[in-house]
Amino acid sequence: MKKITIALALLLTTFGIHASSEADKDALAKRLSPVGQVYVAGAVAAADTAASGPRSGEKVYQTACFACHGTGALDAPKKGDAAWKTRIDQGFDVMLKHAIEGIRNMPARGTCADCSDDEIAAAIKFMTEGV
Repeated sequence: MKKITIALALLLTTFGIHASSEADKDALAKRLSPVGQVYVAGAVAAADTAASGPRSGEKVYQTACFACHGTGALDAPKKGDAAWKTRIDQGFDVMLKHAIEGIRNMPARGTCADCSDDEIAAAIKFMTEGV
């Protein structure tokens, strides 16, 4: 009886190891797969490569600004908060300059290194709406 139990345990262990190694191989293949494609001139691209255009102020806010301006982290004024009043009184150009160059706790361009100046301006307008 012990021999049958041991044989059955070894058989189940072997299946378990084999199934585990197959999953590991799949995970490894996924991690090593290419992240992009190379296209030869004249070939048809598999994906649309046209520029998507400028992002809206809301989109920039949601992807880059929300971490601080949505939570109030590092004393960042929240969207539509009265704390924007003093900044608005300085003028839009000053706010835009501070957003692009950075000021106090805010790094240059916030956390959106790939945002254009127009996208930063749109995000400021979105955050100050209704103030």
